[in-house]
Amino acid sequence: EVQLQASGGGSVQAGGSLRLSCAASGLSGGIYVIGWFRQAPGREREGVSCIMRSDGRTYYADSVKGRFTVSRDNTKNTVYLQMNSLGPWDTAVYYCAADYTEPTIYDWNRRSEYDYWGQGTLVTVSS
Repeated sequence: EVQLQASGGGSVQAGGSLRLSCAASGLSGGIYVIGWFRQAPGREREGVSCIMRSDGRTYYADSVKGRFTVSRDNTKNTVYLQMNSLGPWDTAVYYCAADYTEPTIYDWNRRSEYDYWGQGTLVTVSS
């Protein structure tokens, strides 16, 4: 059974940083992707970033480019999302998701591309 555990959320002031972690278990060897999504109150869940296990290829939403960095530690089956220069607009519940099929640059941010989801971790940024 695939399980994803997201952690690292919290409250921070604007301009601050947080690092989220997504620990994956139950994934068998081979190609897979882990993505980060977020959902703010009253808004749709949106793709933030993703990273491929095979070659480390990454994609980012335009809204976080240059501020967020996704990385992986395959030995620990853990993916990280380093978030810098946070603003109130980044406030949301952040979810990690995984799938065995690597998405393309055109669909990495679609929820339907991911079969497995973690429980979410809340990030609150105050101004």
